[in-house]
Amino acid sequence: MNKKLISMLALAGMLFINGCTNLAEKVLDEASVSGLTDRQAADGILAPVYARLPDIFLHTNYFAIQEISTDEAILPYRGGTDWGDNGIYLAMHQHTYTSTDPNLRNTWTLILQGLSRAITAINTLPTLKDPVTKTYLAEARGMRAYYGLLTLDLFGIVFVKDDLGATSTILRGTEAVEYLKNEFLAVEPDLETGVGPGRLTKGAVWGLLARLYLNAGVYRDIYGAQVTFKPEDMDKVVEYCDKIINSGQYQLSKDYFAIFNSDNHDNKELIFAVDQRADLNGTNRMAYFSLSGDQFPIPAYPNANGTDGPAITPDYYRTWVNAYAPKDPTVDPRFYKQNLSIYSNPADSCVAEADFNINRGILRGQQYGLIRRNGVFLKCPDGKFKVAKLYHDTRNKPTLAVDFTEQIDFTVAGSNYNTGYRVEKYEFSKKSVSGRNFGEADIIILRLADIYLMRAEAKLRKSNDAASALADVNTVRAARTVTAPPPALTAMNLDLLYRERGFELYWEMVRRTDMIRFGKYEGTWTEKTNSDKLKRIFPIPQTAIDGASNLPGYLVQNQSY
Repeated sequence: MNKKLISMLALAGMLFINGCTNLAEKVLDEASVSGLTDRQAADGILAPVYARLPDIFLHTNYFAIQEISTDEAILPYRGGTDWGDNGIYLAMHQHTYTSTDPNLRNTWTLILQGLSRAITAINTLPTLKDPVTKTYLAEARGMRAYYGLLTLDLFGIVFVKDDLGATSTILRGTEAVEYLKNEFLAVEPDLETGVGPGRLTKGAVWGLLARLYLNAGVYRDIYGAQVTFKPEDMDKVVEYCDKIINSGQYQLSKDYFAIFNSDNHDNKELIFAVDQRADLNGTNRMAYFSLSGDQFPIPAYPNANGTDGPAITPDYYRTWVNAYAPKDPTVDPRFYKQNLSIYSNPADSCVAEADFNINRGILRGQQYGLIRRNGVFLKCPDGKFKVAKLYHDTRNKPTLAVDFTEQIDFTVAGSNYNTGYRVEKYEFSKKSVSGRNFGEADIIILRLADIYLMRAEAKLRKSNDAASALADVNTVRAARTVTAPPPALTAMNLDLLYRERGFELYWEMVRRTDMIRFGKYEGTWTEKTNSDKLKRIFPIPQTAIDGASNLPGYLVQNQSY
């Protein structure tokens, strides 16, 4: 057996990176993998290629830089004691982020670790004889391109490396776009179709190609005064979206919030996602990040609570209000799902454990839930759990109600624990002992609704085909039939489509990319006035610059940092 085989028994702690120039994987010798078949060895080589995704998509990594930098999410210095973190979340929101930002550094490092593991797999898999290695090799190469797409979108660069011992070549602009395009096209024929959303499939590559072509005008000229959307690029967006839609393999979910449930791995709307199933030890914290510290979603675990993290901005909330006035935004089932009947029936204050589920979507106003005293939940005389108005007891503010307000900002009053409407989009795991572990829901990278919306946008941008774009948007709206679907739209243009992407895809880590493409990122919203176009991409972490200092001119910092 080849000495570069990587054992499934050593998936953790196997990667060592030195700056950004040494993307070398530490491999085990033959003795470490004695007795493995070529198929088992191939499984062990491929698994690490995906293993960094849950960490990349952790709430304080990719989510923070894709959402808190936008008008969708804001994270103040809560109560003057929580989420201060040396001002990094304030800076992220105000576009004053620097090259020493730890969330940027962590995200960069994790992406490059994934890239390194993909390169190792590309070099190692061909030594095996099992037929599955052809598919696995395509997945590894495709994942290398996906990690490159992330670095291009976030930092404006792509690393190109085939030989483990070589120094990476750095591409920017058109060269980077062409490289990624060719890599995705090269692997597509050898990928599977029915292995689920947790692995790279033909459908996933089609979706990533559509995303790449849609944003190609941005990537080619990141600081341009306006984006040039080439007709041939838009044709490609439509082509790959058509492939996905016409494949019959994916289906829009009738229940919007089921897309984000803990058991969403088998939801037919998912095309590509971070596999977080419990047997894979998912640890993502998306469900608890925004909730109050006095919201306890699981009767079995009195330590599983929220963290009073980010809320939505009033600016983003008002897009919902303005769209549906004079009706409340709850006419759109994507906005909110009520699970606690005490909201509509205050007398219903005793709930059986099996029937207790917190509300989902955008949470406003007074919150109700389980009441904890001295570390245990109160119960009614019949043994059911007591449900009542919540107060900030865990913050030693028993007179401050968990009454979420629209207003939130960086003032003392606007940074209190109750400010800002919160988001509970991903389902809180029923097995989360502390609230900070066991995130079983697959974190979505691509889903079918996004494909329809990308196709609609491409048609608008190429030929102003408003009728076809309107049909695609209304197809997505009409699919949510578990409750009354949102009313059909009667007109479509780019501003309406941008708004619709905000309604359908909020909290899904596409907002920053959307804002740049639609020319909104230099705009003004709550606590953000910076209009510097150089902030469209983030600074390369200073640690990476320092690590490459032995190669003068190799890794050049982005402008303005």
